[in-house]
Amino acid sequence: MTRPAQPVVVDTTKSTHARLEPLTLSDVRLSDAFWEPRRRLNSEKTLPSQYRYLEETGRLDNFRRASGKLGGAYQGIYFNDSDVYKWLEAASWTLAGGDDPALERMVNTAISEVEDAQEPDGYLNTYFMFERARERWTDFDLHEMYCAGHLFQAAVAHYRATRSTRLLDVATRFADHICDTFGSGEGKRLAIDGHEEIEMALVELFRVTGDRRYLEEAEFFISARGRGTLGDPYGRFDPSYSQDHEPFSEQDEAVGHAVRAMYLYCGAADVYAENGDPALAAALERLWKNMTTRRMYVSGGIGAHHEGEAFGKDYELPNERAYTETCAAIGSVMWNWRMLAIEGGARYSDLIEHTLYNAVLPGVSLDGQHYFYQNPLADDGSHRRLPWFGCACCPPNFARLLASLPGYFYGKSEDALWVHLYANSEAVFHLEGHDPVLLRQSSRYPWDGAVEITVEGEGEFSLMLRIPSWCAEGATVAVNGGQSEAGISPGSYFELRRAWNPGDTVRLYLPMPVRLVESHPYVAENRGRVALMRGPLLYCVEVADNPGFDLRELVLDGEAPSARYAPDLLGGVAVLEARAHIVEPDSGWNENLYRVVGPNSGDHGDSTREVVAIPYYSWANREPGAMLVWLAGR
Repeated sequence: MTRPAQPVVVDTTKSTHARLEPLTLSDVRLSDAFWEPRRRLNSEKTLPSQYRYLEETGRLDNFRRASGKLGGAYQGIYFNDSDVYKWLEAASWTLAGGDDPALERMVNTAISEVEDAQEPDGYLNTYFMFERARERWTDFDLHEMYCAGHLFQAAVAHYRATRSTRLLDVATRFADHICDTFGSGEGKRLAIDGHEEIEMALVELFRVTGDRRYLEEAEFFISARGRGTLGDPYGRFDPSYSQDHEPFSEQDEAVGHAVRAMYLYCGAADVYAENGDPALAAALERLWKNMTTRRMYVSGGIGAHHEGEAFGKDYELPNERAYTETCAAIGSVMWNWRMLAIEGGARYSDLIEHTLYNAVLPGVSLDGQHYFYQNPLADDGSHRRLPWFGCACCPPNFARLLASLPGYFYGKSEDALWVHLYANSEAVFHLEGHDPVLLRQSSRYPWDGAVEITVEGEGEFSLMLRIPSWCAEGATVAVNGGQSEAGISPGSYFELRRAWNPGDTVRLYLPMPVRLVESHPYVAENRGRVALMRGPLLYCVEVADNPGFDLRELVLDGEAPSARYAPDLLGGVAVLEARAHIVEPDSGWNENLYRVVGPNSGDHGDSTREVVAIPYYSWANREPGAMLVWLAGR
């Protein structure tokens, strides 16, 4: 297929079967003290340091080798191209927020290397060059389509941020090659990718270019799963590892590699948003329910098994051996964002918020340059963040999510402005039939539940405010200092519909008492234990704040912990303080691992002291030491 050098760009994010539209990054500005310093670190420290690793580890040199500029062997894991593409996506979203000449130079250098490496037929994967050229499209678990998908997403981000079609031209040539090669039509190959990613990327490419072939190819890749088209010539995996065990429309359990599952669910949600296939919607609902009610950690993390980076069985949620990959949490945010756009349900924005704070954010250090791949909920002090990995999917994945974060805060529908997340920010809404409306949000969230929103605009429309499900009671909403609204339900959007005038002020108050959370009794490891939460944040105890005893000896008293803001601790956090008993094993254990239960077996040494809990996202930023999320309670 011949494509013009400059593609026709439709640039629309409105989908036929989606209820909400996102705002563009240029329409939202974050200015709060929690997220904005992290985003500034992302642009000033994280992205430059990651680019340095792309150079030092040979990832960019692989492209130079493919174009004939360098000799030598391919460097690293076979899917290293994807790290370059994720970095490009993160850097592109960052450029959307303003001028950054140094970052722009890095982006242009990387794009030049990608352009020069592309084959005349559109194919692009630096692992399958020269000596491996005959192996192209022979093993579908070697991530060719996965890497292509990340290229497509980077190209969409770069186009939206800069209006340059350089990378988009590369992406569409490769997408055309894939569309010409795979599908159900005559002369095409019936095959799917082992690591899902291309499905949602093709839909995003369709939304930018308007080329329906990309949507149809995504539909094919979804519908062909579970029908024996992936294959496994080397007998390495159970088909469920890549969610290929049954047709997608029949799946009802979150299984296999957790990141692959999330990306597949994202792709299916995107396809549903365009074609409205009810079988896709039903499957997505079943999978969401299974994941959130039986296979998700209290942090929002997913993936219980180190082996296969996979989901476990129902209620199989070990703490110290939790895998909970940072990329899986990012995938969950991406999936729930798509479900939110389709349905407008607060359960999705609740989980986006919860996962962002408690499963994504722990994946990066406070200095923005060290990362967790796994995020356990208990540790003896040996698990520490690293500046990079041989399999480095998580660092640039985190960077691209943080760079695009402002787009998650707000949405719009036909006649309504939606507020999904809370932080100091401004957003401009363009509603049909209205002049632009500016919302200005002021808050100390997540440390305080008082939120003030000023409306600069006029006309009749609705303001939809998310009332988090953690806010069990006591939420209030008042307009211009008037009487508080009644009938506010947690886990829903509260609709304020009125004729607005410039300067109207809405005050939302979300009480933040400390909550003691317990898990389902089938989660055996957590029986008799509780986790501490306040507002959207999960807490943990760390030896750094509680020296002098083994954290496993800690037993919380029945009194509710109190909250105190500590501005000089871990970048400024609200800590929880509680009374607890330190219950040591009795002397009768000596060197025994087991013993017969006797009449005095319940006698223990017992002392009382204050314990301090910190937000879970902030652990492992000081000297190494033990950490626990689930605490014994009386």
